[in-house]
Amino acid sequence: MIISLIWVLFMGFFAGQIARRLKLPPLVGMILIGIILGSQVGNILSESMLESADSFRVIAVMVILMKAGLGLDADKLSKQGTVALRLGFLPASCESIVVALVSMWLLDFDFATGLLLGCIIGAESPAVIVPGMLRLKSLGWGVEKGISDAILTGSALSDVMLLLVFSLLLAFFANTSEGFTFANFHLTALQLLPFQIIIQISLGILMGWATAHILVSLLRRQKWTQNSTQDALITVIIALFLVVSAENYPFFSGYLAVMATGFFLIELDAPLARNLRKGFDNLWIVAEIILFVLLGATIPLGVLTNYLLLGILLLSIGTLIGRGIGWFLSTWGSNWTWKERLFLLPGNSAKATVQAAIGGIPLAQGIEGGETILAIAALSILITAPLGAWGIPTFAPKLLEKGEIDPTKINLTQKSILLTPIPADATLTGILLKTAEIARKSDSEVIVLHVTDEENSEILREIETKIKQVLMDINHQLIITSGVITEEIVRIAKEYQVTEIIMGKHTYNSFDELFVGSISQGVLENATVPIILVNN
Repeated sequence: MIISLIWVLFMGFFAGQIARRLKLPPLVGMILIGIILGSQVGNILSESMLESADSFRVIAVMVILMKAGLGLDADKLSKQGTVALRLGFLPASCESIVVALVSMWLLDFDFATGLLLGCIIGAESPAVIVPGMLRLKSLGWGVEKGISDAILTGSALSDVMLLLVFSLLLAFFANTSEGFTFANFHLTALQLLPFQIIIQISLGILMGWATAHILVSLLRRQKWTQNSTQDALITVIIALFLVVSAENYPFFSGYLAVMATGFFLIELDAPLARNLRKGFDNLWIVAEIILFVLLGATIPLGVLTNYLLLGILLLSIGTLIGRGIGWFLSTWGSNWTWKERLFLLPGNSAKATVQAAIGGIPLAQGIEGGETILAIAALSILITAPLGAWGIPTFAPKLLEKGEIDPTKINLTQKSILLTPIPADATLTGILLKTAEIARKSDSEVIVLHVTDEENSEILREIETKIKQVLMDINHQLIITSGVITEEIVRIAKEYQVTEIIMGKHTYNSFDELFVGSISQGVLENATVPIILVNN
């Protein structure tokens, strides 16, 4: 299994990077390499690894939902009114019903079997939607109206509802759907369903609220941890406990509880939420690879061929008609423009994790049409997951308005690059030492700039030697140019998109420069990034 895990991480990472360089979503490469590594093509992964796919999937989905919760914005959600709530029920419900009706025509299913397929197909993939929406928030697309927040919340609620209906239908096919009886009062399982949905959602939110308070108490007030890594570790353990507890005692939605925990942590302790957000961002780097590679490895390719065209037609009708009606009803009366409503097509249609988790259950339980259900579930992953991952960043700039980014709700992942102009005098060492100190704390790259009109090879070798000594453990490069010093500093800062400039207060105090002002003053007046002045 260890060898298989090495294959998954190593090949999954490079397949994702190749896809990225080809301007494709990384998950496309990960799914494809998973198919190659899986038992149906290369048969490289061990049986134990494939059997553990569901457990790995649970961990990965937990990580991505905690990221979603830590990125939600209560103010934006409150402005949306009931849009997020309606997105949680109407699109998935409409798609499930339309899929059920169309499958009666195309596949000769009865309505119950068709609805079982509809529940599988109608579920939305947090593994695709959550990273996509958080990416849009970090870039500012749709943030003024809270469009990403509404989609994130609606996606979580819709999966809770459909999984409950799916469980009810499985009980119906197994003839174990007894309902609830108290005294002379009786409710059938179908009549009980709305109460189950309300209870699972309510208790899930309540469990998230309680868990957030526990985490704040343990990690901040009682200080049981010493650093952010330990904070993230404890949070992961407690979040996994929520998910496992919900599976054993299905009175609440474990995944919704995890997402609610992240949401309430922002309100209770924003600094803690920010540190946890960084930790879960790092966890997702590994979890994403494992999730999508194993997803590809477990897709049943052999059952796809007989249902390819029918499956594409079914998925198209379900999305365009079923979800289209749901999206219209969800945003009816809201302040969303027609372009923002149209964005729901790429932004709210991706399917992957839920379909991979439950698509094979009907076949395993011997339900008639189970193989067809599994084939269409696999097809929905192969079609909608790459399209969703590609469509979200592609159409957001065309359909959404760009607003101001809130750094308290999302991590800004801009690469930190420091620019350090240096002289060829005794102040060189002091400036480099300060630059190295800042670079190590912020994990930044360094560009060292030396502007000179004299080609003195001995001085340049001394500068290079000093730079290598001080910046030995930091990614850096030396640029040597000629020209007006102030202009060169500003030009290099723009060309290399540096995030900060670090320079000495009295660098290059030559006689000629007294007539035009100091270099530091000139850079302060013309540069568009923060400047740190170091005492020489």
